[in-house]
Amino acid sequence: MPIALSPAEERPLPKWERPAKTKEDLHWAEIKVLDLSTFDTPGGKQKLAEELREAVITNAGIPTDPARVQRQYDIGQAFFALPHAEKSQPAYKCDFASGNYFGYRELHERTVKGTDVRDNVESYNHAKFTEHYEREPRHPFFEPYRGEMEVFSRQALEVAQKIFQLFALILELPEDYFASKHRYDDPSDDHLRYMCYHPRPREEDARVDNTWARAHTDFGSLTLLWSQNVAGLQIKTTAADGSGEWRYVPPVDGGIVCNVGDTLDFWSASYLKSTTHRVVRPPEDQLGGNRLGLFYFVRPGNEVDIKPAPSPLLKRLGLVDEKQQDAAPVKGLEYVRTRVKDYHNTSDYEDRKGKTFKVGNLEIVDEAA
Repeated sequence: MPIALSPAEERPLPKWERPAKTKEDLHWAEIKVLDLSTFDTPGGKQKLAEELREAVITNAGIPTDPARVQRQYDIGQAFFALPHAEKSQPAYKCDFASGNYFGYRELHERTVKGTDVRDNVESYNHAKFTEHYEREPRHPFFEPYRGEMEVFSRQALEVAQKIFQLFALILELPEDYFASKHRYDDPSDDHLRYMCYHPRPREEDARVDNTWARAHTDFGSLTLLWSQNVAGLQIKTTAADGSGEWRYVPPVDGGIVCNVGDTLDFWSASYLKSTTHRVVRPPEDQLGGNRLGLFYFVRPGNEVDIKPAPSPLLKRLGLVDEKQQDAAPVKGLEYVRTRVKDYHNTSDYEDRKGKTFKVGNLEIVDEAA
C-alpha cells in the first residue's frame, strides 16, 4: 500500500525552471493523446484501448499533478548539482558487469561511436521502495525525500497498470493479464529515473552525428516519460514497407509519453512493437542549459515468463502457435539483466545496428546506431 507523504516534502530545494519550448519548426511526430480520466467511465476502457498505440497520457492522476512533478524535477536537479566526487562514489554506481542498472550512471563514462567524444548523460535509477531492494544503491542525498519518491513511483506504476489493462483488451486477454505481472511489491527491475543531458560543443556533436542517445528500444515492458520541453527525443515512424523516418516527439503540457518496450513486444509477438527512439542535439534556441528528464521504467516480474501470450487475436493472425507456447520459459529478470549487461557494460557506445540479441527463444534486432 502507498505510504503517507513524508514531511521531507517540505524541505526547501532550488526550483527547477522548465525550459521554454522551441520556436523552430521541427518535423514533429503525430502523437495520440489519451485522457485517462475516462478510464473508469462506462465503456471508457474499451474506447481507450481502440485509440492506444504510441501515445501521450494526460489526466492520469497524481503523477501528472504539476506540483508533484515539479518536486521530482527539483530533487533530480539538486542531485546532479552535487560535486562529482560526492555523486560518483563506487558504492552508489550501477553495476553494469552484472546487468544491474540501479544506482548512479556517471557522466562521461564512455566514448561514442569509436571516437574520443564522451557521452554527455548522467542518471540515477531508484529501485522500487520495498524491503526486497533495501540493499540496492541508495545515495544518502535522497534519504530525506524517500517518502515522497516512493509515493510518486508507486503511483507511476498505477498509471502503467491502466495501460496494461488496455493492451490486454486489445489482445483479447483477461484484463489483468499484464497488470498481474507487474505488481509493485513483487520483485522486478522497475526503477524511477532522474536523467540529465549536458550540452556538448557543436564540433563534438558533429563528430557523432549529433547523437546524445543512440537509437534503441527500451528493455522492459513500458516506459513512462514526463513530457519534456527541450526537443531532442525522436521516434522512428513505421511504414508498410518496413522503412521509417525520424520525427521529434512534441511536448504535451501535463502529459506522460508512453513507450512500448521489448518484453511487451515479445508477449504480443511484435503486434505491439517496441518504440525505437533516440535523443539528438536540441535546436539552437534550447542549448543554454541541461536537459533534465524524469522517467519510470516498468520491468516484468523477476519470475514472469515473457514468451508470447496465448492471445486469441494473435492466434487468429497466425502470430503465435502451440510450438511457441511450449517453448522453455524466459524469465523477466534473466532477460532484462542480460540485455542491460550486453548494452551498457562497454567502454564505447559503438554502432550496433542490425546485430541480433537473443535470450532463449526470444530475439530482437538492435537499433543502436
